[in-house]
This record gives sequence, structure tokens and C-alpha cells, in this order.
Amino acid sequence: MKNKYIDLIEQAFDISSEEFTVNDGELNWFGIPLMDIIKQYGTPLRISYLPKIGQNIQRARRMFNVAMAKVDYNGEYQYCYCTKSSHFSFIMEEVLKNGVNIETSSAFDINILESLFEAGQLKPETFILCNGFKRPQYVENIQNLMRLGFNNVIPILDNKFELDLFEPTEDFKFNVGIRIAAEEEPKFDFYTSRLGIRYNDIIPYYQEKIQNNPHVGLKMLHFFINTGIRDTAYYWNELTKAVNLYCELKKICPELDSLNIGGGFPIQAHLDFEYDYEYMAEEIIAQIKNTCLNNGVPEPNVFTEFGSYTVGESGAMLYSIVNQKQQNDRELWNMIDSSFMTTLPDTWAINQRYVLLAVNNWDKEYQRVHLGGLTCDSEDFYNAEAHSNAVFMPKMQPGEEQEQYVGFFHMGAYQESLGGYGGIQHCLIPGPKLVVIDRDEDGEYTTKLFAKEQSYKSMLKILGY
Repeated sequence: MKNKYIDLIEQAFDISSEEFTVNDGELNWFGIPLMDIIKQYGTPLRISYLPKIGQNIQRARRMFNVAMAKVDYNGEYQYCYCTKSSHFSFIMEEVLKNGVNIETSSAFDINILESLFEAGQLKPETFILCNGFKRPQYVENIQNLMRLGFNNVIPILDNKFELDLFEPTEDFKFNVGIRIAAEEEPKFDFYTSRLGIRYNDIIPYYQEKIQNNPHVGLKMLHFFINTGIRDTAYYWNELTKAVNLYCELKKICPELDSLNIGGGFPIQAHLDFEYDYEYMAEEIIAQIKNTCLNNGVPEPNVFTEFGSYTVGESGAMLYSIVNQKQQNDRELWNMIDSSFMTTLPDTWAINQRYVLLAVNNWDKEYQRVHLGGLTCDSEDFYNAEAHSNAVFMPKMQPGEEQEQYVGFFHMGAYQESLGGYGGIQHCLIPGPKLVVIDRDEDGEYTTKLFAKEQSYKSMLKILGY
């Protein structure tokens, strides 16, 4: 009878052997024995596996460049990293090793870039795309970056009033972009995005504020929808509208040469995930090419701003099951040694799912369980996978001393900042240890403790004690 946990996974899913392998009932992640990591550092433990970042960057570059070659596309492809997905220094440094451009969303992103520049890790020719609502501090920091010699800084205007915040300079002209306020998906709470300038206002705004302005040029049109890049009629319709607007603008604005299609490449959030990345890249490029041909304008350079796609699959969170509770005839709870609300906040905020696997005991029978966190909040749980309203884990026998560990994978984007890593968290649950894993020149993995588990003293200090 095939009733072991490994049987369940092998029968139900086609898991990537490049990422996940099992030896003697224990899980390896990218060839790294996770039980060895747990024995060294303990749990709860946040892991960042750096090589995966470069792999995804190069993969996207390859896909878009191949797509451009197939249709004889005359523009260039530019990969940008969306900094808000993870601001950690080791992430930024790894990203920049791959020669990418940067997208920012706040004033203090610029301070990070200044630090990287001073350390010699950020080149002044890098494109810096500045999204987000511009307050005076953000504008000041953007202009400071320009004064440092960054000649490819492009503030992307979110509204019709932002340009007035920039001080005109006599010594150089700077370029801006304009974000389109895209229409939201029909099931969304609003008809139009709160971000950007509405379609009908963009050309009149350009003619009034930019066309005859000696200090400013329009370089880029920016397009992004919340649902991300998906093969749906809604996405293709919004993309076509954006490209048609680009073509209209290009006819009266010769210096416009770039279309930013934002982010939104999905990542594997569950084991039965399927997505044809190559097809989507090829279709996007082909549709932009065809629309430009129909309008008689040159194809634009294409920019993307990938955040989750860049870093999401590089992250993992490991927990220990500290107790098992039978609450009624049907509900069996495995309690983890941390909190989902503080370490994986998207699980309760937007019902996000991640790749969930047992770390050990794959050779034991499986059972249906719920996973519960340590806070007293009713939402601190994880009880469903994409394939069913349940979680299956190796069986724990009552009264039997058994160590059981679980791993959540592909959670490397947004969770630290949304969970307030290093700050005050719900029920004063301390922030977990953070370990960075890399490969040396010989391909051997190395580990580095980036941050210890948060201490009670640091929490008391924040609270004023």
C-alpha cells in the first residue's frame, strides 16, 4: 500500500528534480540537505539561496531576447529589479552582479542606491526607474542621484502634479516617464487603478507640460496591471491599449523610445503550477511589434520590472512542529514554532499559498492536518493547498518523541517587509534567524548567518523600555 508521505507527493505532483530531491526520507533543496541546515541553525529559520536569483534573471533575458530575434524586433530589452520585493543588502548585491537596472518606489530606496554606489556596486549608467507617488523628499533624493552623475534616472510620473516638484536645472535636461492608469480586472473592487494618469489625460498633459519644456523630455510610457502577466483576454486588451497610446505619443514625441510593461511574471506558488514563460514573452513582443507596424512607428525598447520573479523562488522558511492538538473528531492541528502572520504575512492577508513540503520523515505515513501559528489571532493558520482544502504531513504518533520539520518555499519576495522583520510583531513573536546560502567557485554551498533571532531586549528598546 502506497500510504507514505513520499508516495503522496510522487503520485500527486511532478516536482522539479533540479530543486527538490529526497535522500533517506529527508528533503534536499537545490542539493542542500535541509536537515543539516536545521541542525546547524535551528528553527524557525529564514533562508535566502542566492544562485536562484541570477538564474531567473538570465532566464528572462534569454526569453525576451529570443522572442525579439524571432520577430526581427528592432528595440532592446532591459531587465529591472523591483527593489520593494526585497531590500536586503545581499539581495541587492546579488542582483547587481547580473548587470540589471533598478526600479524604486520610495525616497529611501534612493538612499540604498547611494550606499551601493559608494561601495562601487552600482554603476552610474544603470537605468533607475522611479515609480510611486512622489513626495518632496523622494523628489529631492531623485535629483541628488542625478547630480551624482546618474544620467539614466527616469522619474515615472504618477500624477499630473509631480513634475512641478522638480527643480529645473540649467546644466542638464532630464527624462521622465508617464504611468498609465490601467483599467482593473472586472472582478476588482475598482474600475481604474489609483496609480498613474488616466488614458485620456496623457497626451494633453504631455503637450501642456513637457513638449515645449527645455528641461524635461518624455522617455518612457509605463503600463502595469495588478493581475500580472497572464494569458487572458483582459491582459492582452490592456497591453494593446497601452501600445496604441505609445504609438499616438510617439508621433508627436520623437524622443519617446521605451515602453515599460511592469512586472507580473508569476512564480511557482504550489506544486501543480504551470506557466508557459517562453510563449508569454514571445506573444508580448509579437503583439508590440505588430501594433507598432500597424501604426507606422518604430518599436520601443521594452523594460520589465520583475520583483517576485527575481527573488521569490530564492526564499524558504523552515519551522519545527512543536506540538500536535486534536481539537475535535476532524481537526488535527500541528503547531509551528513561530507565526504565519509575522513570517508569512501574505498567507492571511491575501490567502497566498506557497510550495509546502515536509523536511523529514518522508518514509512515514501521511495524515491530514492544519498548521497553526503561535499567536492568539484566529487568522494565524495555514490549512489549504491549491489541490485541496487540506494540508498533508507525515504522521505523528501520540506520545512518540518525533521531530518534524516543514518548509515553505518560494516566499522570498515581500514577506520580510510586510511582516516588519526586525521590528515589533504580533504577540511579540521574535523575528527568526536569517541565513544566506551561496555557492563558492567549486560549486560547494556556503552558509552565512545574516541575522540572529530577534532578542527581547531589541523589542523592549523599540517599545521604549
